Amino acid sequence: MSLRDDQRQRYQRHLVIPDLGETGQERLFGASVLVVGAGGLGSPALYYLAAAGVGRLGLVDGDDVELSNLQRQTLHSTADLGRPKVVSGAEKLRALNPDIEVVEYPIRLTADNAAELLEDYDVIVDAVDNYGSRYLLNDACVLLGKTLVEGAILRYSGLAMTIAGGETACYRCVFPEMPDDGAVPGTAEAGVFGPVPGVIGAIQAAETIKVITGSGVPLYDRLLEYDAHEQRFHEVTVAREAACPACGTSPSISAIGVPRSGETGGGEA
Repeated sequence: MSLRDDQRQRYQRHLVIPDLGETGQERLFGASVLVVGAGGLGSPALYYLAAAGVGRLGLVDGDDVELSNLQRQTLHSTADLGRPKVVSGAEKLRALNPDIEVVEYPIRLTADNAAELLEDYDVIVDAVDNYGSRYLLNDACVLLGKTLVEGAILRYSGLAMTIAGGETACYRCVFPEMPDDGAVPGTAEAGVFGPVPGVIGAIQAAETIKVITGSGVPLYDRLLEYDAHEQRFHEVTVAREAACPACGTSPSISAIGVPRSGETGGGEA
């Protein structure tokens, strides 16, 4: 495709980057990305992906905007209180970039709908706030061979990694089993330092753009940890584990939503 004059202006800072350029921008136009969660992580990830010109963005979230969200969920404003997050979010993204298609899914991710939601998208961004959905997304992307851009936050800390489903180390290679209910506090109980999801969500957007365009080196087989309290990044090399229940040589997870004994899938996005 040939870029219009207004598109050349909009994306000019991308077009002059040697390993991105017009070819990379055209790949972004033709790509589709599903972001599961339109909250703290989803807000920056979605904004940057929309600004970059990703052709089709899907938003999955079953929640409405609450006052306690606004300390960190920059996709929403006080005027959006009580509105579905996907409606509020889609409105902002369409206003930012009218060229892109934004698809709203005002639902929660479950084992029953995961395959149908994921199958039409090139890259999946994990912006969820609970372990059930996180492990479900990991397992589904491994089984479907999808690329998953993982992100997680708690208090002053965040982490990110990129997973080529069935090819690189997956989330379960690092954290094999989901914690028992209540074993690890969530952000509602433990809190989250507002800028942390902004940092991690922006990293997730960068990873997604790199995967689509083929520029740079994604976080395959690497776990990037961020500590806002000490203002430090730390990288850990991870390897695909033969004993991994999702992507190992003899995986015990053979279908979406069929967890190991004692685990549950699904959850709120």
